[in-house]
Amino acid sequence: MAELWAALCLVAILEGLLLFAAPAAWKRTVEHMLQMSDEQVRRIGAVVLMLGLVSLWVVRG
Repeated sequence: MAELWAALCLVAILEGLLLFAAPAAWKRTVEHMLQMSDEQVRRIGAVVLMLGLVSLWVVRG
């Protein structure tokens, strides 16, 4: 359970870093995503999810 909390904390750190380092780029990305259809956003989410799972599998061995 501690690993889950650590992973969630790392997600918060990475997202906060993006907002801190490049707020204008983050805003442009969100504006672009708002113009996309739900299906397009779902596909992007699915790709990111799969990349994350594969990366975790590789890292955790």
